[in-house]
Amino acid sequence: MNDVHPMRCALTEQQAQSAEQQLDWVPLGIDPNVPSIARTYDYLLGGAHNFAVDRQLADNVEKIMPRSREIARLNRAFLRRAVLFLIESGIRQFLDIGSGVPTVGNVHEIAQLAAPDARVVYVDKDPVAVAHSELLLQDNKGASIIQADLREPERILNHPETVRLLDFEQPIGLLMVMMLHFVPDSDNPMQIIATYRDALVPGSYLALSHVTADQRADQISEAAQEISRSRSSDQLSYRSHAEVSRFFDGFELVEPGVVGCGLWRPDGPGGISNDPDSNAHVYAGIGRKPGGPVTNE
Repeated sequence: MNDVHPMRCALTEQQAQSAEQQLDWVPLGIDPNVPSIARTYDYLLGGAHNFAVDRQLADNVEKIMPRSREIARLNRAFLRRAVLFLIESGIRQFLDIGSGVPTVGNVHEIAQLAAPDARVVYVDKDPVAVAHSELLLQDNKGASIIQADLREPERILNHPETVRLLDFEQPIGLLMVMMLHFVPDSDNPMQIIATYRDALVPGSYLALSHVTADQRADQISEAAQEISRSRSSDQLSYRSHAEVSRFFDGFELVEPGVVGCGLWRPDGPGGISNDPDSNAHVYAGIGRKPGGPVTNE
């Protein structure tokens, strides 16, 4: 992929980083010398709102996992399929935690195209992700963004924007896509998920994807070490199929269950969706909280 800032080819890395500090899309207080997972993911998806350190981290990870860009796109495709499945299942409100830097195929774009009355609350802790989401959503009355960490469920659930847009007496689609592997066991992710689950009425859904080392342990372990060396505040905690499946405790798994990301109800045969290597690094699944009417399974 070509660098999204061609002028850098004529600049030293130090000059490029200095120039980035002056860009009008960089919120005050951001250190361009510390990578962000949200911005690194934005780069892997072909986005333009990332720094040199983010691109360097992505390039280093891609040397370890040569299909990193395919995996990112595969996960993004799962998000689209998940949102459409939830719309078809009658869901009209979404809480997307760890939404990242806006790029093509955002949840509100997918949902509101299929159902104009759909409402979306995005949550991310990255200031760049929040700033650009605010710009994107400024004329959209059915979507909003709040800056918070996944590990603050009470703050997120009771935030004024959440309360304004989401009706917790009606089913909600809770999205945690490529997010929970940045929550270590020491932070008790099972309890965090349980707090969100208990706030949802029957008929709500949880959709998530999660990095695993079940099949490519050497690659994932080395990638986790590379992220740790990068000084990013987000550290990778990869988990097994059994561990990822436990996040759906209290939900009924929708067929085909927890599977390789591209294997969750793929659009069609062939391509990277069915490629074993592309599906070896990320599990995905959707669960439904029991009770309430079933409109699509």
